[in-house]
Amino acid sequence: MIRTPLRPLARVLSAREKGENPDHIERENIRLRAEEARASAQNRSEGRLLLLGLAFFAAFLVVGARMGLLAASEPMEPRSASSGADISALRADITDRNGRLLATNLSTHALYAHPKQMVDPPRVARELAKLFPDMKAEDLERRFTDGRSFLWLRKKLSPEQMQAVHDIGDPGLLFGPRDMRLYPNGNLAAHILGGSSFGAEGVHSAEVIGTAGLERAMDARLRDPAQASIPLALSIDLTVQSAMHEILEAGMIMMNAKGAASIMLDVHTGEVIAMVSLPDFDPNDRPNFLVKGDPGDSPLFNRAVQGVYELGSTFKIFAAAQAMELGLVTPDSMVDADAPLRWGKHRIGEFEGKNYGPLLSVTDVIVKSSNVGTAHMALQIGGERQQAFYKSLGFFDPVPIELTEAPGAAPLIPKRWTDIVTITTSYGHGMSASPMHLASAYAAIANDGVMLPPTLLKRDKTPVGTRVMSVASAEAAAAMLRQVVTRGTASFGEVEGYEVGGKTGTADKVKPGGGYDKGKNINTFAAMFPASDPQYVLVVTLDEASENTGPKPRRTAGWTAVPVAAEIIRRTAPLLGLRPQIETLAPNAVSAAKP
Repeated sequence: MIRTPLRPLARVLSAREKGENPDHIERENIRLRAEEARASAQNRSEGRLLLLGLAFFAAFLVVGARMGLLAASEPMEPRSASSGADISALRADITDRNGRLLATNLSTHALYAHPKQMVDPPRVARELAKLFPDMKAEDLERRFTDGRSFLWLRKKLSPEQMQAVHDIGDPGLLFGPRDMRLYPNGNLAAHILGGSSFGAEGVHSAEVIGTAGLERAMDARLRDPAQASIPLALSIDLTVQSAMHEILEAGMIMMNAKGAASIMLDVHTGEVIAMVSLPDFDPNDRPNFLVKGDPGDSPLFNRAVQGVYELGSTFKIFAAAQAMELGLVTPDSMVDADAPLRWGKHRIGEFEGKNYGPLLSVTDVIVKSSNVGTAHMALQIGGERQQAFYKSLGFFDPVPIELTEAPGAAPLIPKRWTDIVTITTSYGHGMSASPMHLASAYAAIANDGVMLPPTLLKRDKTPVGTRVMSVASAEAAAAMLRQVVTRGTASFGEVEGYEVGGKTGTADKVKPGGGYDKGKNINTFAAMFPASDPQYVLVVTLDEASENTGPKPRRTAGWTAVPVAAEIIRRTAPLLGLRPQIETLAPNAVSAAKP
């Protein structure tokens, strides 16, 4: 840039010639230069203001357009901008049918370590080993000093444990918030609920997932964020469940049994009111699976659903009900009961070599529990029709109930249904099913012949069932079961004020290699009450029970399972709202009264 001098020589000389003051030339040039600088600065300022105005206009335009788009779009939950899948710790509560809590969430903390931030790793290892007996100081010190930067120590801590770790005072020990699953009733309903554990885990949260039982079967429902605030209501009545658990546990001890199971069903809805399997466990501290031995010996084994047994004479009522349904017999029809029955190379006898023959009424076949009489009815029915009837009662398929273990507990069915299979299955030998199968089938008889799928969920509306027999056949079968209690093999099942009907079943246990173990039984009593208008079905099963108060052990269901079931009914019937029916005396009757 070429600048004009403030005192150009040519103009100075010219001014002197004209007699003018040369200093005016310098002042004029300074003024012109200042005006030029002001004009340039003004142009720059105006340009900057224009750019700033355009920037503000563009910003307001973008904000306005974004607000318009948001107003016109569908509402949706915001998504996290962080990488990786979200971890949801939300899980719905589980309650009984009356809203009492069975499972809920508890806020706690997990313990992890940043070994590189530790001040004194050996001391931390020693202090942690004192707090947690399952930890070894040597192992902890080795892991703290092997160069790793992160280490999980405990998945959950109690408040007392958390305070104790705080008191160690090392900056390398850190806590992460957790929601753990809490079962406030401990062992009660353990096999129904199953248990839970942590799935996807992060430092600040962990996903709670079901690992067994209903917690796993209903996992999707319980983890659904849209239903996290809505408890899952079960069909279980916690009060009845508690009473049944207490009585069954005492009965198992008194009868020297290695295990027990009991189920109570509402016959009109199919709801499971109570279900107990013993031995059981605390789902708050779920044990590990057995790695060797019989899985049935594990406390995790649900005998009510997973236990597939030959259920013995409890099956005899099905033969009588089907024969009546087909019009082959009536309750008073006389059938051949002359023992033993020989069929080919097979010999069918009665318990302890008895002979109830030569003839028995159908009712007395059930009351006396005659194998031979039942076999003759089964032969009249025929194998093909017998199979179809068992299928309609659910004995060929796993129980459709909301437990993750249920699909794997299919009944054991003979591969070939020969005549001898027709005979033996009619009195509960040669095929195996679970106590839940049996309870569901007896509920069909009690429900006027209508079969309903069992459920552990509270039903607001009863589903449409499947009719498996007529009302007349079902009522006649229920009347026979009542007589089994009043004058048959289940006399210890009588409960004053409640008409109990039922059938005993004693079956030898099958050996692992085949054949039967004569010294080990599965004892079952399947009952309904009140028998004149059945409301509930109760099944009690004892594994290897033996009543030892007499001169020799008594291992039949009439001596073991029946008394236990009677006590369950005596304790739970009032809890279910059933009033005892007191027999009224005739006007001229004489009664005894204590002073």
